[in-house]
Amino acid sequence: MPPQTSGRHSPAPSEMTRLTKPLPEKQPPEETKPVAVHPPVDGGLRAWLVVLVSFLCNGVIFGIINCYGVLYVSFLEQMETAGVANAAFKCSLAGSLCTGLTFLMSAASGVLADHVGMRRTACCGALMAFTGLLVSAFVSGQFEALLVTYGLLLGTGASLVYTPSLVVLGHYFERRLGLVNGLCAMGSSIFTVIMPFVMTSLLGSVGIKGTLLVLAGLVGALVPLVLLFRAQHAHGGPTGDPRPSCSPAWICSQLINVHIWRNRRYLVWSIAVPLGLFGYFVPYVHLVQYVRKSFPAWDGTWLVPCLGATSGLGRLVFGRIADMPRFNKIVLQQVSFLVIGTLTVTLAFCRSFPLLVAIVLAMGLFDGCFISLLGPIAFELVGPAGASQAIGFLLTLCSVPLTVGPPVAGMLYDHTHSYQTAFVLAGCPPILAAVAMCLIHRIAAPLPDAVQQRKMSAAHADGHEHHEQLPQCEQLLGAASHAV
Repeated sequence: MPPQTSGRHSPAPSEMTRLTKPLPEKQPPEETKPVAVHPPVDGGLRAWLVVLVSFLCNGVIFGIINCYGVLYVSFLEQMETAGVANAAFKCSLAGSLCTGLTFLMSAASGVLADHVGMRRTACCGALMAFTGLLVSAFVSGQFEALLVTYGLLLGTGASLVYTPSLVVLGHYFERRLGLVNGLCAMGSSIFTVIMPFVMTSLLGSVGIKGTLLVLAGLVGALVPLVLLFRAQHAHGGPTGDPRPSCSPAWICSQLINVHIWRNRRYLVWSIAVPLGLFGYFVPYVHLVQYVRKSFPAWDGTWLVPCLGATSGLGRLVFGRIADMPRFNKIVLQQVSFLVIGTLTVTLAFCRSFPLLVAIVLAMGLFDGCFISLLGPIAFELVGPAGASQAIGFLLTLCSVPLTVGPPVAGMLYDHTHSYQTAFVLAGCPPILAAVAMCLIHRIAAPLPDAVQQRKMSAAHADGHEHHEQLPQCEQLLGAASHAV
């Protein structure tokens, strides 16, 4: 007799499996998913090769830019021979444009490093700088052409190389970040000491055209080297409205990391540092002329290489000190501003050349302290995800005071025929910057990105089903942030 069956049809095994299969868990939205972050390795062959390449980038780029005075003489002779009016002003404008663009384009360089990659950004920059020097060799007597080749191409290319060379270090080092920043920053000091002698020798043997071709080859050698600039921290970049839009606000939110500007500690730092640089660069430009007027029996030209040498020493020493947990990086930078400002004021009243030498050497030492801490402080304030644009925007803001300060000091000298007023006023902004940076210590540090992402992910994943667990989660997050 066949088995009895009920009136309702029983589901087949495959259908039963489908009906009893658990529903997929609710996933958080794509933009709030936690991002995998790989901690810096703090060593290894590749990491130290990156340090070496960053050292060479800093050295080659700023060795050429800082020693423009050597090329200036040859450019000036060619233009004067060609009968160019206001040749001195036009020659100096090409060098100033190059220096200004190196810092002014740093914000764009940081954005490109985030969205295109550090390797591609630095590689394009090296190619631009190479092209600028190469073409300059064939148009060295033409003012308008030099503005484009030496000023625009070299300056923009240098910026696209310099910013990634700073940012990449934080992707490979954490405990030794201050030390490696000091090592790389020391490259510009060493090359600034060496390059004047090399360039002078080349000018005497192969002329301005051959010298520029050699410098172009030196920059071109950076192209394959910067291919080592690969990020180790994976991050999502700026997050805005996930829906596509053509509005300027949406485009800016996708390109610019707005989160760094919501960080009040970074905001104060990005205002205070440019403020201090209004007078920071004045002694570097007017030192030789000051010695000629105040100490005519002495030669002040060799003070610049000495200043560069002690600056390199300061970058190494203070970079190592910054890695020690008991030293606060921001306080160290405040001390450097305070000392530099005080020494600049002291220059105005110096009546002894040996004392002047001692002041210059000390200024170089604390200049190295200031420079070597830019990268580590940026990583400390905004983290690796925002460091590219944090450094880029800071350097862009610094381009204005670095460009404006020395000409203003020159105007004061033209009216007073003395550097006393210029040096006293130049010493005030660094001191004010050191005081302004005290506000950073009064502002609470924001939660680290990883803690914020875990908090957002937990909130979206739990939904309305786990409201009873929220107080416990908040307590754990509070404890984590307090420990940080």
